[in-house]
Amino acid sequence: MEGRSSSSKTTTTDRRPAAESKTPSRICWVILSIILFFTIVGISVVGALSFAQSTAKPLLQIARLTFQDQQGSLVNQTAVVDQSRSTITYYVTSPSNRTAVVLFDSQNGYVCYKPAEQSACFLRRMDHQDLENIQLSFNASVHRDDPRLLQNNQTKYVQEFLGIVAVAPVDPAGVGEAVRALCELGSIYWVRKGDGPGKQRLIYLCIDICFPSNICVSICFYYLPE
Repeated sequence: MEGRSSSSKTTTTDRRPAAESKTPSRICWVILSIILFFTIVGISVVGALSFAQSTAKPLLQIARLTFQDQQGSLVNQTAVVDQSRSTITYYVTSPSNRTAVVLFDSQNGYVCYKPAEQSACFLRRMDHQDLENIQLSFNASVHRDDPRLLQNNQTKYVQEFLGIVAVAPVDPAGVGEAVRALCELGSIYWVRKGDGPGKQRLIYLCIDICFPSNICVSICFYYLPE
């Protein structure tokens, strides 16, 4: 009798540490499971929010439209809106299939013109009207307005003359990344607005650009003798 009781006591005491040792491991597994669950939920929420933001406001948008210039010829225009660099680049293709480029860089405050089939670029600083036009284009891209709804009978033409200051080249190091990328193969010259070419001044070319405000700007270059 004493032998049985002693053996049963020994078995009971041996089982207690085993049962007690399993309890902390179960607690650890429960804690790890909870942490893993909240980690997965957090990653899913962050991923969903970032995807929603990128879907709602894409950084790069392209819009195309066709309109008639002042002579009645059809002109194709492509506007590339890059919100990450705060730039809008217009590619204007004439009926003769020549493409001129006009870059609005609001981050650095420049408007850069690259005539068709030319390596040289012409630069001027943005004014108040330029800032309004580029803001309209940004707003149109955010609200997904279709610029192809622009009708010819709703547009108003404004003509600007830009004098090319040929003796004033621009240092590419201070014009910003967007202008450098556009004009990497040629020189950059300053231009400034004028009242129009004089009798001895040569018209260089004209570019028509249409904005979401139903205003088309006909920009004509001429050499400024200095």
